Amino acid sequence: MPNIKSAKKRVELTEKSRQRNVAARSKMRTLVKKVLNAVAANNKEAAVAAFKEVEPVLDRAACKGLIHKNKAARHKSDLAQKIKALG
Repeated sequence: MPNIKSAKKRVELTEKSRQRNVAARSKMRTLVKKVLNAVAANNKEAAVAAFKEVEPVLDRAACKGLIHKNKAARHKSDLAQKIKALG
């Protein structure tokens, strides 16, 4: 543990930020899996609804620096292609 007051505060802030990032990343991954499960079940309506839910979450994560913007674009593209392949 640090001895300096500002260093102690920085440790606390870093931990809060880490927990926030873990929660946001977990939510993002869960929503992506929701789309993939709907695609695997050949349920296009559920897949489209889940995709509409995950798209802004991916964009927000990329905007906040949680993931790279290209990773968000790649996820959106892959999911859209899988939904489109359901026909």
